[in-house]
Amino acid sequence: MKKLILAVVFVFAAATSSNAQVVQFGVKGGANFSSFNGDTGNIDYKNKTGFHVGAMAEIKVLPNFSIQPEALFSSQGAASDVDGVDDFNLDYISVPVLAKFYLITDRLSIEAGPQFSFLVNDSADVLDEFGEITDGYKPKSFDFGLAGGLGLKIAGGLSAHARYTIGLTEISKNADAKNAVFQVGLGYLF
Repeated sequence: MKKLILAVVFVFAAATSSNAQVVQFGVKGGANFSSFNGDTGNIDYKNKTGFHVGAMAEIKVLPNFSIQPEALFSSQGAASDVDGVDDFNLDYISVPVLAKFYLITDRLSIEAGPQFSFLVNDSADVLDEFGEITDGYKPKSFDFGLAGGLGLKIAGGLSAHARYTIGLTEISKNADAKNAVFQVGLGYLF
């Protein structure tokens, strides 16, 4: 984790020191609609609504190509309507590093890249066959995924975004389930 943080700091520092006019910093936030994919056993998980908020930078490499690293707090998980299985709440610090291609210069873009997520909080109450809370649910502290989506610059520094992130690692040692998150929101670049 320390290496990843140092790498993100290095990218920000190198970009700002080499040419300050091509780097913009900003904030973003919005809604998450998340669930689990993969082998989830007999449980049919439903979407859980959460949120994301954090910082971003856009590093202009070419007129129609940028790198967009982000650092986001992301509340996600899955909901269940099965007796004895509560909602799964997973809070991450997510660090997507996206390649951003403008289809219409400085207006409409597609973005894709890896996402590194670090679990900071989790909660779920799963009942055993006697109706007692069991401790069998132990999420992993790291999640790796791929993100892809669209961005639209609206006016000034304001933009809208829609993104889907698919987890490639299992969320728990006890299950083959993986994160799946659809995000929509707004951002502002200064």
